[in-house]
Amino acid sequence: MSRLMLCNLGNTSTAGNDTNNNANTNSSMEDDDSYPLPTIYRCRAPIASLDCMEEFNGGGGGGGGVDSGVHCSNTTGTKEQLLTSCIAAQAQRLQHPSPGIRYRNLGKSGLRVSNVGLGTWTTFGVGGCSNEETAEAVVALAYDSGINVFDLSEAHSGHRAEIQFGRILLRRAWNRSSYVVTTKIYWNTKTEGRGLSRKHIIESVQASLVRLQLSYIDIVMIHKVDPMCPMEEIVRAMNYVISKGWVMYWGTSRWTPVEIMEAYTNCRQFNCVTPIVEQAEYHLFYREKPELYMPELYNKIGVGLMAWSTVTIGMVSSKPEDCGVSFLSRSSYKNKYSSFSWTEDETQSLYKEEYAWKDKSADEETRKYSDKLRDVCALAERLGCSFGQLAIAWSLKNESVQCLLLGASNIDQLYESLQSLQLIPKLNANIMSEIERILDNKPSRPPMISTLALR
Repeated sequence: MSRLMLCNLGNTSTAGNDTNNNANTNSSMEDDDSYPLPTIYRCRAPIASLDCMEEFNGGGGGGGGVDSGVHCSNTTGTKEQLLTSCIAAQAQRLQHPSPGIRYRNLGKSGLRVSNVGLGTWTTFGVGGCSNEETAEAVVALAYDSGINVFDLSEAHSGHRAEIQFGRILLRRAWNRSSYVVTTKIYWNTKTEGRGLSRKHIIESVQASLVRLQLSYIDIVMIHKVDPMCPMEEIVRAMNYVISKGWVMYWGTSRWTPVEIMEAYTNCRQFNCVTPIVEQAEYHLFYREKPELYMPELYNKIGVGLMAWSTVTIGMVSSKPEDCGVSFLSRSSYKNKYSSFSWTEDETQSLYKEEYAWKDKSADEETRKYSDKLRDVCALAERLGCSFGQLAIAWSLKNESVQCLLLGASNIDQLYESLQSLQLIPKLNANIMSEIERILDNKPSRPPMISTLALR
């Protein structure tokens, strides 16, 4: 399967307006001598120009694919040699940076984020980078490519994710205003700090600051609602950590629309800072919440959408005879993990057992998904890209997605995912209609039922 061709950023004359907007947004950063070299701004170009797209359209098959270059994850030798190889691979990639990185306000706040971010589950978590040098290479490539959002969570990979990321930031010494760090506060029955009490929230934020070696965290998200804790206590605690300057914004993760509205109502009632973002699952086979309810929440109360896709964290695994990917049925995932708390132990078993391919030919739902997946893979083949690249580009076509989190355990994976941004202009109405025909899962609201009819 061929990969997408790189475009020459020199041909971006038709995108001057967006470039000027980005320049104005980051004018304060350009005046800072400590900010990285100007090559990062070349990465922050808008969608490729028409000239670039002509080159892209001609590179759909055969030998027009991208040369992966050095695979730092497979390099053997000392740590110094490994890091040198990763840096050399980055330099080779940055000679032809990928266009398509754009910047949007997160929710209705003034915080500007890149349309794709780095989700660190597969970077620091189970099955991720083999060592910290490789993880640093992935983080550096993301930053140099224009990504400014880095999503962390001790639930995904324990405290070591924040510790390792903090060390990377210390070594790189990037301008603090040039990147956005998000982390999560979660609770489950196995932890000592139970629930989302004021005590647990404040202690969790303080501990994260120590591990990250930062003076503040940009966004802290509450992962799942604690039914035993009053919503007033949660919003007052988040307002407190923001008023102390430890946190800039707060958001939610895996909350229902009703729970988000309850939090917003309490914030307004008690004059507290309102949440600006909900982090939710969104991909080709799960669309209801992001497409039906998140736009409504954005328009009514200003809550934006930061999406993560199971395509990038392991739900889609390798299987050569099935177009390169296979799918775990939604029902088996939902039934087994309906109360999934995303702890380190659970993610380990998830990687080792549940995401491994199993023969589910007797499962009707799995067979249905497999047929759709095969058709989508065939479409990706025609477009000259991989299934993962098509899935990423399709998700970003939804204007409600202000930031899509990508996962990568080495620089090759991240580099390939970034090339999917070039595919977005190619997903015209005809292609999107064909995808809708294949999926046949466009969500719709249930019909309104009159209370008079029920009497």
